[in-house]
Amino acid sequence: MFKQLRHWLENRRVEKMSFTEAQWEAAIADWPVMQRYQGAERDKLRVMTFRFLARKHFTSGGGFQFTDAMALKIATMACVPVLHLGLNWYRRWRTIIIYEGGFVPNRPHRSNDGVIHSKGPALSGEAWFRGPLILSWQAVSESGAHAYDGKASNVVIHEVAHKLDMLRDGANGAPPMHPDMRSGEWHTIFTAAWDRLQKDFQRNRPLPLNEYGLTSPAEFFAVCSETFFEAPDAMQEHMPEVYRLLCQFYRQQPAALATSAM
Repeated sequence: MFKQLRHWLENRRVEKMSFTEAQWEAAIADWPVMQRYQGAERDKLRVMTFRFLARKHFTSGGGFQFTDAMALKIATMACVPVLHLGLNWYRRWRTIIIYEGGFVPNRPHRSNDGVIHSKGPALSGEAWFRGPLILSWQAVSESGAHAYDGKASNVVIHEVAHKLDMLRDGANGAPPMHPDMRSGEWHTIFTAAWDRLQKDFQRNRPLPLNEYGLTSPAEFFAVCSETFFEAPDAMQEHMPEVYRLLCQFYRQQPAALATSAM
């Protein structure tokens, strides 16, 4: 009974927002990832996006005047990873704060030299445990397969990956596994990939993803996730076992979709 009531109320909120298919298509037209999603999957993603907007609260950071089109694009990017998982994977948080550019958290920061500063450097995104998702619109608009020094970047997917990671034991690079995924394989494969890329980084060898992913296991999962969706062919080529596990976790095969969309 309560589930039916919640669904009815959500339908009312979606109707009240009155977003149209044309508005949605216009908002996501410049994001190449959407070329992979056609037919029934595209319809499903649009419906999920509208429901995401009905469930979440978007608010401005620093007085930034964001538009409906911006909210539609951010919501779509957030829904792509959970397209075949469901919006309930995002049930533990509600608010999305959008800044125009980088934002500076109001908390102490320890720099690499050990000095503690009153505030840290400007960030493009942040995910709080059971708290808000904070995004820079500039970073959102710069998403792409080669957006960050030739590496994949998508701040929305990066931060929602942190939210998925936080569902089990906090942000540690190990989100909840599905029953059909082999126990222990995630840790073994991700650790091996992490160790190999750490050695490559130390030897100044080219990396298949943003080096920021090597700062912690949590960041490694988040960077792997944005690379998985933005540059799946590169990940499949250079990190095939990690790609395979992410296919199992996200229930998607974006490299195959990218090939068929060309």
